[in-house]
Amino acid sequence: MSWNSWEEFWDMGGYAVFVWGSYGVVFVGVAVELWLALRQRSMVLLALRRSREEAYAGDAP
Repeated sequence: MSWNSWEEFWDMGGYAVFVWGSYGVVFVGVAVELWLALRQRSMVLLALRRSREEAYAGDAP
């Protein structure tokens, strides 16, 4: 497919709402997935730190 101008490219032959909307939904989905993964990683690291601190606290005289 070829376009004669940027305006035609952004219009996508009349399907711009569907094309750019699809890109938007995918972008939001990927961003949410990354945010959830980073949040879960932080929670696991925090739990490991607490577990390690509790284990060392039990060894103290």
